[in-house]
Amino acid sequence: MITVVGIGPGDTNLLINEAKRALNTAEIVYGSTRQLQEITELTTATPMLLPKKLADLKNIPHQNKNVVILASGDPLLYGIGNWALANFSEDVPIVPGISAIQMMFHRIQLPMNDCFITSSHGKKPNFDFLLQHEKVAMVTDTIIGPYEIAAEILQRGLKKILFIGENLSSKEERIHKLKPEQVAKKYDMNVVVIVDEG
Repeated sequence: MITVVGIGPGDTNLLINEAKRALNTAEIVYGSTRQLQEITELTTATPMLLPKKLADLKNIPHQNKNVVILASGDPLLYGIGNWALANFSEDVPIVPGISAIQMMFHRIQLPMNDCFITSSHGKKPNFDFLLQHEKVAMVTDTIIGPYEIAAEILQRGLKKILFIGENLSSKEERIHKLKPEQVAKKYDMNVVVIVDEG
């Protein structure tokens, strides 16, 4: 059986009990190097690196085995859970996790209600559409991150504030509240919240 487990933003203290149970009974765990390092003390399962092509996951041996596939944050919020639902023929249990977006809103003490949530992973967002919203949360990547978002805001002459959360839940966590012109070119792994100024 395959189970997709959300491991949250990185701190294993934030895992829900169902995730801990799944890891405790797993025989094989697939994840990235970082993900596997984060859960080493929670499982005796054999660690396996995720294949470079997600399609190769369809061929992993899972008959009569408890297999866990790790997902950062919440598997169904721009995560591998979406892919699992679409690609595995059997029902795949998906265990939720705290998303980086959730954690960011709690760090900046801002309600998530009426927020538009999106991701820049592997795509260029429609900034004309996005920046019409009063509150946007974006999971970023190395191509479109805080600097590129700020440039899009400046290009349109909009009054916005960016909250940038780096390395959420880790010892290296940093939260920035900046005007677009103050945004630096490079940040560690991050999520961005954009709100109207004032």
